[in-house]
Amino acid sequence: NTLGHGSTTAQMMLAALLAAAIWISLATWANAPVSTTHSVVGAIAGAGLANFGMQAVNWPALGVIALGWVLSPMIAGLIAAGLLALLRNRVLDRQDRIAAGKAELGLGIHGEAGAHQIDYHNAEQAVAAVTAKLSAVMEDAPHVVLLNNLGGASVLEMSILANELATSPIAGNLKLIVGPATMMTSLDMRGFSVSVYPLNTQDQALLTAPCDPSAWPGCKALKPVTVIALPDGLRPIQPIPSEHKPTADFLTRCCKILIDAETALNALDAKSGDGDTGSTLAGAARALIGAMNRLPLADHTQLFRAIGQELSQTMGGSSGVLLAIFFTAAGDAASSGLSMVAALKEGLNRMQQIGGAQPGDRTMVDALKPALEALESHGLAQAAQAARKGAIHTASITKAKAGRASYINAEQLQGHIDPGAEAVARLFEQLSA
Repeated sequence: NTLGHGSTTAQMMLAALLAAAIWISLATWANAPVSTTHSVVGAIAGAGLANFGMQAVNWPALGVIALGWVLSPMIAGLIAAGLLALLRNRVLDRQDRIAAGKAELGLGIHGEAGAHQIDYHNAEQAVAAVTAKLSAVMEDAPHVVLLNNLGGASVLEMSILANELATSPIAGNLKLIVGPATMMTSLDMRGFSVSVYPLNTQDQALLTAPCDPSAWPGCKALKPVTVIALPDGLRPIQPIPSEHKPTADFLTRCCKILIDAETALNALDAKSGDGDTGSTLAGAARALIGAMNRLPLADHTQLFRAIGQELSQTMGGSSGVLLAIFFTAAGDAASSGLSMVAALKEGLNRMQQIGGAQPGDRTMVDALKPALEALESHGLAQAAQAARKGAIHTASITKAKAGRASYINAEQLQGHIDPGAEAVARLFEQLSA
């Protein structure tokens, strides 16, 4: 408990520090676990014991320190285990409150649970669910509507919602609209809110008055969009519809194959493009199904041209333009007396001339060209095999020379089939099944 003074204490401390240094060096050399603080405390206790005897050391205190050295890692381990269990229970393994394919209706602005959980399909259905609740309490009179972004919706998504709101069952009573805008939010909360308010002359004047604060989105009249018809010279010539059930069934089957492949093709395209190949092809397929009663199904020459025209108006991106060229050129070739397969080959040649894609460029051409060659000489089953072989080959092509994939590095392309080639392969495989 009591240490001496003067040179004796200095000598004792010097010895303790040297002893601690020697022990730390030896333990480090031997790769043994060692603590600098613990080594110094032990060395001082030993020096005191040697210099002043047993009574110089506070043995209970030293025992508590030694016990602390043993218990510290154990207690820290238990705390860490408890924190990890809490993290897993509350965050990592916690069930999502909102299941996949569901949305909450009537939820709180700060993320509180909603009044109902409903199935979610698209923007039209979401707006219909909201407006159904509002229509039950709205009077048959003019209203102003506030379309609010809760924080996590994009400008494009809000514009789609605004269009659905403008064509909803309550649109006839909506005279003015505020938004779509981010007005009341909870950071990046993914969703929207719709508020309606009965409108009178005084409120309308105040809401539409000029306003200096830039945060106010303004209040605008909500009215139908006026569609201006194309001049006669720019209107596409509509084909004369005709019925032919086998052709209609075949086209519908082709379209459904592409629709069913939408998710898989989008996932594949996300690895080497912008992730929309499936949506683009499925959208075109749905449009063709919807236009089936307007197509000249009994005249294959005119049918090719009609499909090309339909794709040029409904299919987005460069692939829409190229496939429109493909079918239109096939129609022109068929009109000169070529067989259906020969006409499709001519359509492909024309598409290649304008688009520039050649076999080996990592595009749908890698599957379509060998498939049409095999179809002409060996039939549909061999065409499906050729299409699949061509599609698989694109996974080994690490330098695309056409399309969005031409901007992607080799590491991202290696091992991934081109989505356009995959779509062609799936089409031929399922048609031949």
